[in-house]
Amino acid sequence: MTPEATPATRSRMPRAEREAQILAVAEQVFAERGFQATTMEDVAERVGVTKPMIYGYFGSKEGLLAACVASARSQLLQATEAAWEAVPEGSSVEEQFRAGVGAFFSFIDEHASAFALITHEGAMQASAAAGIESIRRQQTAFIVRTLQQRAGLDAVPTTLLEGYAEVVVGACERLAIWRARQERPVSAEDVTELVMGGVWHGLSRLIP
Repeated sequence: MTPEATPATRSRMPRAEREAQILAVAEQVFAERGFQATTMEDVAERVGVTKPMIYGYFGSKEGLLAACVASARSQLLQATEAAWEAVPEGSSVEEQFRAGVGAFFSFIDEHASAFALITHEGAMQASAAAGIESIRRQQTAFIVRTLQQRAGLDAVPTTLLEGYAEVVVGACERLAIWRARQERPVSAEDVTELVMGGVWHGLSRLIP
């Protein structure tokens, strides 16, 4: 019988690829067990590597969690950017805005573990909580930047657009949490329309 492969006998993997693999697994373990209950041994065993390797990459459990949050932040930005850019040229601001909001909820559907990390900040270390706040600021800045690129909105005071963007980000986050509590599934399309109905009326008044 061929012995089971061990971390020492597995083929070497490029560092960037191994880091991505560790982060994907750690994201799931943190979401399942919480930060305090998760150990580096848990993550190493599930990945199939040694604990010293994970320490060598991320320094500590806190560093691993912070890296997971940073990875979620990057993925979310890529998803929302791609959604806005995919809207056909000549489309209305409303159509582009809806696409961006929909991308947020679609991201949650595809990355449930990442969203669990984002929302369960109460059990997190300060560094991870700061990373979560940076996700909110990133999304706010993206919304403002994108709206300012549309004709007529470049003249709207940035502080006003920032205020609306904060409302959008907060609404999306709270509705996502509410959605997860429902006994019957609420689709990404339906919750997107809830955001549009609650936020778009005020924002649309800024458009010439």
